[in-house]
Amino acid sequence: LFFSRLIFGTLYPAYYSYKAVKSKDIKEYVKWMMYWIIFALFTTAETFTDIFLCWFPFYYELKIAFVAWLLSPYTKGSSLLYRKFVHPTLSSKEKEIDDCLVQAKDRSYDALVHFGKRGLNVAATAAVMAASKGQGALSERLRSFSMQDLSTIRGDSSSTVPPSVTVRTSSKQSQPKTSRSASDGTGSSGKC
Repeated sequence: LFFSRLIFGTLYPAYYSYKAVKSKDIKEYVKWMMYWIIFALFTTAETFTDIFLCWFPFYYELKIAFVAWLLSPYTKGSSLLYRKFVHPTLSSKEKEIDDCLVQAKDRSYDALVHFGKRGLNVAATAAVMAASKGQGALSERLRSFSMQDLSTIRGDSSSTVPPSVTVRTSSKQSQPKTSRSASDGTGSSGKC
């Protein structure tokens, strides 16, 4: 049932719509446009009727028969429904429908802008929080090091030097001062 509806309700009309576009035949355009309008209404109504009428005997077979009736060049079902019901109804309600669509478009644009701004605010807040947590984690990590660990990271491996001297001086100047302090303290000989 699904495949027959797919083939006869969608693919067959789609192919003949393609042929109408290719041949640029106005009568065929109108015929297939009427079909697609009726088919769209049928599909919309079917979404709700399937819930309530699926238990009805031969319900699915009746739907396929309805689609065949819409397509038939002998019954011209889609043209008949369009001219008798759809066109007069849409013509009488066209202004209200257009106004509703414009309002819906404006509301959807406003909602999109509103949610876009909220999304950017959330993203910015998340980025700031991540950066502050990252900074906090870095400072906690640095606090966990002992001064000797920090001097080892800087490349100064002498353990006899007090950590405060190594950390406060610059790396190029601290090595000669450190070596002089270390040599003066031990009393070793010789300058080279």
